[in-house]
Amino acid sequence: MKRDCAALQHQSFDLLICGGGIYGAWTAYDAALRGLKVAIVEQGDWAGATSSASSKLIHGGLRYLETYDLKLVSKSLKERTLLLHNAPHRIWPLRFGVPVYAQQRLNRLQLKLGLTLYDFLAHDPEPHMQHRYFNPKQFTAHFPALTEVALKGGFTYADAQTDDARLVLELIAGAQAAGAHCVNYCQLVRLLETDGKADGAIIRDQLTQTGLEIRAKQIVFTTGQWLAQEPPSRDWCRLAKGIHLLMPAVLNDEALLLTAQSDGRVFFMIPWYGLTLLGTTDTDFNGDMESVRVDDSDIDYLLAAANGYLKTPWRKADIIGRFAGVRVFKQPAKTASTSSPSTVSRDWELKTATNGVHYAIGGKITSSRQDAAHIVDTVCAQLGIAQPCATQYKRFPWAPQEHFPAWFSTMQHRATQLGIDTESAKWLLRRHGTRAAEIFRSIEADAGLAQRIIPPLPFIIADLMYCATNEMTFHLDDLLRRRLPLLILTNLSEDQLQPIAMRVAAAMSWDDARLHQEIERCRTLWIAH
Repeated sequence: MKRDCAALQHQSFDLLICGGGIYGAWTAYDAALRGLKVAIVEQGDWAGATSSASSKLIHGGLRYLETYDLKLVSKSLKERTLLLHNAPHRIWPLRFGVPVYAQQRLNRLQLKLGLTLYDFLAHDPEPHMQHRYFNPKQFTAHFPALTEVALKGGFTYADAQTDDARLVLELIAGAQAAGAHCVNYCQLVRLLETDGKADGAIIRDQLTQTGLEIRAKQIVFTTGQWLAQEPPSRDWCRLAKGIHLLMPAVLNDEALLLTAQSDGRVFFMIPWYGLTLLGTTDTDFNGDMESVRVDDSDIDYLLAAANGYLKTPWRKADIIGRFAGVRVFKQPAKTASTSSPSTVSRDWELKTATNGVHYAIGGKITSSRQDAAHIVDTVCAQLGIAQPCATQYKRFPWAPQEHFPAWFSTMQHRATQLGIDTESAKWLLRRHGTRAAEIFRSIEADAGLAQRIIPPLPFIIADLMYCATNEMTFHLDDLLRRRLPLLILTNLSEDQLQPIAMRVAAAMSWDDARLHQEIERCRTLWIAH
């Protein structure tokens, strides 16, 4: 993946996409596969905001059944099945446990009916994707960290998991390979119009502060939370903040869906890179978009919710990492505008302004491919192009074409021969898919690259160097937050940060001044809470 902002100058495109999160990435990939001349610009890093601050799930949304949003659940479950097939390296099955306690809000029968409906809507005949019931002893064997007081049993059901930032990056790489011009750290300054219709833009290269002019027949904004800052899209948006905490490992290879005893909200405990991802909150957000923080009240809420179920309660001192994101919901009708963010629909809508610019409002990672296909259908209709969506049955750019279990087994065996530990090899293959072969070649030349960057976490030095060299990375936190999520998976000290930064400095073409600048940037954004 190479960045070439200057190549945009004075070009004319069929489609300009502003915003490099999950919706922008899918739209660029889909449009490029259909043969459109595409440019996508992102003012920061790919997946730099909400698209790297999710719960890392590809799921139908079991809790949406309570609000009778069957259309959204059905749509999401269909996408879940499709993505599991098209990207087995990127999206993998994850079972969730739902305990049944005495005097809880939903009883065993209600949960049984909901899970039966969930399985029915999924239309997935595979036995491992169906829900199951366990008695208290059996359920505790699956989830030994849970308190057994008043436990009557529990269910497990299937959904799926991903690494959200890697998902976006792979789609951007696929779009670029299909001919799209993909440029991060490139900001839209203003739109250009002719006779009241948008037909171009002035953009600025954030790395050189150079202004450029481009032309585009169609323009789409997939800028997420920033839609709420400017007309006309701000009238269509409602913002909610969600936070997550990284906690010590208390799970094996299954997650938990739980209900907060204080307000009945659903939250998750999810195994992620060997730790426990705890979240999320849902609170209205009206603050500074550039400074979305995890507040003490957010932490208190999540810890209290989790400790209502744990044998050994968590304390603030147990928090390993944290992150916050702002989600965009469709602005509900005025009669519902005072409702809790938790009850607002996660469905999506495409709005078109009078100047012809399109705005993607709302949505969720799971259904973003289908929504992006609708965006590109709309763009193609405006351009008079009859070209169907190509992403529905296409394998992901880094997905192996052969039978996945056989490929995975062969590649893991090769990783073991190269000295990569089993856990690091598993995550390396999930993170890079077929490109892992290139990383293996670097280890063949230097066996020391097979060692972990930090002993407790399953990331090897070869992965770090590959990301620094090949994945359009410009800042240290691009590398250590989104390419590899070290900054949220460990309490990374400045003493640990320094040698990591020095190791990649040559690959990133940093002199001493830039090196210290990047370390300070990481310290300010991620270490100095």
